[in-house]
Amino acid sequence: MNGSYKEFATVYDELMTDIPYDTYAELIELAANGLQGKKILDIGCGTGQLSTQLAKRGGHVTGVDLSADMLRVAAERAAALSLSIAFSEQPMQHLEGFTQFDVAVIAIDSLNYVTERTEVVQTLQGVYDALTVGGVLLFDVHSTFKTDVIFMESPFTFDNGRISYIWETAEGEASHSVYSELAFFVRQENGLYRRFNETHHQRTFDLHAYTEMLTYVGFSIERIFADWEDEPPHDESERIFFQVRK
Repeated sequence: MNGSYKEFATVYDELMTDIPYDTYAELIELAANGLQGKKILDIGCGTGQLSTQLAKRGGHVTGVDLSADMLRVAAERAAALSLSIAFSEQPMQHLEGFTQFDVAVIAIDSLNYVTERTEVVQTLQGVYDALTVGGVLLFDVHSTFKTDVIFMESPFTFDNGRISYIWETAEGEASHSVYSELAFFVRQENGLYRRFNETHHQRTFDLHAYTEMLTYVGFSIERIFADWEDEPPHDESERIFFQVRK
C-alpha cells in the first residue's frame, strides 16, 4: 500500500463499517477452541478493530502492522477500552521476536498486499515459526474471481456525507493482481473538502497455489471456506478463508 498512511488511518474505520469483525472473532474462537488466556498474533492489525474483539474474549493479543499511524489509532482504541494489547511495527514478511503463540490471524485480505510468491511463503514461514505446536492460523484472501472480474468493473464510488471517494482499478502485470488508485474527499468543519490520494497494489493466488505454499511451510490444512459461510469456495466466491494448524 502506498500513499499517506496518516490520512488513510483517519478514515479507515468509517470505510470498513461493513466488515463483521465480531464474526471474524467468533471464527477464530471456534478454530482455537476458545481464546481465554491464549497468546494471539493479529498480523496486519490496522486500527485494532479485530485485536480489541479478541482481547475482549480473553486473549493476550499482540497486533502487528506496517503503518505507525494505523498502530497509533489501534493503541488509542485499546486504551479507551482499557484493554492491554501489545503493538509492533513491522512488515508481515519479516516477522521477528514472536514465539509460542497459540493463535495467529491475517485478516481482511491483508496477505494480498504481499505480492511476490516468495514473500508470501516467507510470511507463512514466519507465522509457522511464531506458533506453538498445535497452534492455529486463520486468514482470508481475495478470490481470483474478485481480482480478475469484480475489481475490473471500476470505477467505484462512495459517499457517506463526510467521506467520498472515486476508486479506479487496473490489471497488474502479475496474474491475479490489481492496482487501485483512490481519490478521497473528506468534508471539514467549515464545509470544504480536503483531498488525498492512495495507491494500492494487491495480488492473490488460486486455491492450489495457497495449498501448495501452506503445505510446503509445514501447515496442516483443516478447513477452506468462502464468504463468511461454512461452505466450500465456488467459481464466484469473493473471499476465501483458510484455517490451518502447525
